[in-house]
Amino acid sequence: MILFPNEYLEKVEQITINLLQKNKIKALILDVDNTLIDYKQNLSKETIQWAKELKGQGTKLYILSNTNKKEKVEKVANTLQIPYKTFAKKPLKKGFLEVQKILQEKPENIAVVGDQIFTDIIGGNRCKMFTILVEQKDKKDYWYTAWKRPIENKIKKMYIDDNKITK
Repeated sequence: MILFPNEYLEKVEQITINLLQKNKIKALILDVDNTLIDYKQNLSKETIQWAKELKGQGTKLYILSNTNKKEKVEKVANTLQIPYKTFAKKPLKKGFLEVQKILQEKPENIAVVGDQIFTDIIGGNRCKMFTILVEQKDKKDYWYTAWKRPIENKIKKMYIDDNKITK
């Protein structure tokens, strides 16, 4: 189902090299807001260390964000030392396919990681990429995201029930 991720985790730091190798993933396309940073734009030491370790093990990382606030994304990207693209218009395919071309990987070897079903998961699934849904870093949301959360929560419950996951 296009609404369901391939994997559902609590946080990005649970994405391990073993999980990536098991699924033949060589690159991650990462969301920023509420995936890598919280509402107040805090980037945790744990996330910084996680990105450093994955890169050190050969995983390619790339930020793809819907925001038009370039400075915010640039700050995160510079801290993590990874490239980025803003104003991606997810779930449209264009941004994902542009990043895929830059990463020079097949879609099945790329995982899209984000906290939103209607942008990250649908977009990644439409491009035939592996999708990883993570819980939002912060319960506080921007207005343009907050209205979708109750619908996404129902979809998450269906996913959990279908896959017999305990959360």
